[in-house]
Amino acid sequence: MIGIDFERADFGSSDDLRITPTGPVRGLSQLVLRTDVSGMPLEWIDYREAARLYTQEQVAYTCGSLLFTLFGGINALTGRRTTLEINSIVATVGHTGNPGSTRHDYVPPLNNQTLFRRDAHICMYCGQRFGTRDLSRDHVRPFGQGGIDVWNNVVTACRRCNNQKASRTPEQAKMQLVAVPFTPTYAEYIFLKGRRVLADQMEYLLAHFPRTSPLHDRIQRWLS
Repeated sequence: MIGIDFERADFGSSDDLRITPTGPVRGLSQLVLRTDVSGMPLEWIDYREAARLYTQEQVAYTCGSLLFTLFGGINALTGRRTTLEINSIVATVGHTGNPGSTRHDYVPPLNNQTLFRRDAHICMYCGQRFGTRDLSRDHVRPFGQGGIDVWNNVVTACRRCNNQKASRTPEQAKMQLVAVPFTPTYAEYIFLKGRRVLADQMEYLLAHFPRTSPLHDRIQRWLS
């Protein structure tokens, strides 16, 4: 069973993009994927929030693998210890909270971390992979030529390529883009915001990506 460790990738590690969801590797820092009752992805939560949802009977059903077994007090009458098992994916009742399903014009907030992850930490000009500190946000159509700061006009670029391109379009700089920029859907954005995305969580989120999503190929390339 494999997954993607985004935090290691952010620091430029290419050898640890594959993780095994077992014991000490996972630990209590592993996040749980929360969905609504219809199965639409909502957010990442920690084990404390997951435990609260379980104890308040907000969990409709669970998916994925068992992540944690939390132990409580001992019942004075039965002598049994209270235990709570938490899975990697939990579906909750109540308001959806998913702007991607309630607003057709929803656009995820743009920031460098999710941008670099969208592009698999690969410079969209030279095609090489870098850590976050060696990457920058490049505007395909520069501000000076009417470009704006939106997902469809920005790509990940290493500092050398960004400096080489300067305030020009790729055509003017004679630099070809490796891939076309795109705006992530809400499910894709949730995926990109993960820390360590376990294999079952990744498979679940992938099922909610558009069939034409470039992330399908990029994830396979990332894990190859």
